[in-house]
Amino acid sequence: MPNRRPSDHIGAFNFKVEIEGVTVGAFRNVEGMDSETEVIEYQDGDDTIARKRPGRTKYSNVTLKRGYTNSDELWTWRKKVIDGVVERKSGSVILCDDTGDEIMRYNFYEAWPCKWKGFTLDGQGKDVMVEEIEMAVEKIERA
Repeated sequence: MPNRRPSDHIGAFNFKVEIEGVTVGAFRNVEGMDSETEVIEYQDGDDTIARKRPGRTKYSNVTLKRGYTNSDELWTWRKKVIDGVVERKSGSVILCDDTGDEIMRYNFYEAWPCKWKGFTLDGQGKDVMVEEIEMAVEKIERA
């Protein structure tokens, strides 16, 4: 039985990332899980109040960061875009409890890698190499 009450906060460190239903390694950071709806202002006739209504919703790019591994799956996906072949994928960011079981999930759709950032090398450093992949997404929803 997990040592958690329903009102306990969820740690920002217990998560998994799936892309097309496959858990894609352990990521150390996920950024950009947000959305924004445009505000459209309009005025009718001699109305003295500017009215506001929702416009289009857009979603930020999602960035995944992980320690560099010997797997080239993220680079290969990015390389296809560079070569002119956009392979769109769906995925999820899964929030987990203390035992690793799923609490909730956020799905993203029509993702494709628009940026890849390699590692920084430092002959005197002690950090691990980190790679980043930034994905353009068309929609995020909580499942």
